[in-house]
Amino acid sequence: MSWLSLVTDYLSRLPVERVLFPPRDNVKALEEFSATMTAPVAENKAPPEQKTPPTVTQEPEIASGESVATACVPCALGHFSASAGLLDEMARFKDEGITSNEILDRVAKVLQEQNTLERKDLTPENIQRLPPWERELADKALRQSRRLRHSLEDFTSIGQLEKAAADTSAFYRQLNRQWFKQRFAHLGPEKTERIAEEVGKLSAEDKERVLKDPEGLSEEVKG
Repeated sequence: MSWLSLVTDYLSRLPVERVLFPPRDNVKALEEFSATMTAPVAENKAPPEQKTPPTVTQEPEIASGESVATACVPCALGHFSASAGLLDEMARFKDEGITSNEILDRVAKVLQEQNTLERKDLTPENIQRLPPWERELADKALRQSRRLRHSLEDFTSIGQLEKAAADTSAFYRQLNRQWFKQRFAHLGPEKTERIAEEVGKLSAEDKERVLKDPEGLSEEVKG
């Protein structure tokens, strides 16, 4: 038998698909697939934002005795001045009757003035901080404020409002004079003259008397 016959006989025994489609090299395929896979790249994440703690601004402490204690009586004067003006204006509307909106609105404003005076300016704490001479005036103002407030809360006639207007105006003038005169007396002659000229609250005679005898004037206004 010739060699050609042997080769032909061998090929005839092999399956056709093995000749036409040789088996795939699995090892090589795995190596190629592995080469295409790269290690995962870690993302560059920005570091977490670090928040700066808020800066706490500490308010300066107010030293003891540094409060506006001496503003108690001047604030009371302001409230009584406003109340007197509002009550005087009511006379223009008395012909409209006691239920006039103009009258009722003014009564409400006066009550607001006195409530502020009692609950904010002349509180027990504020009054205790005052010097003795001013504390006495503050107590007097507080008592008058309560009387005025109670009369307006229970008013039943125009005549009652007119009396409240007259009493408030008279008290305001009295308190204003006493506070300025006693204040000048406690400041001394030189400061008294300078302040009296700037404020213009004292007459020429009063200024001269304060300069000569501040203690005597202090005793007079206390009476």
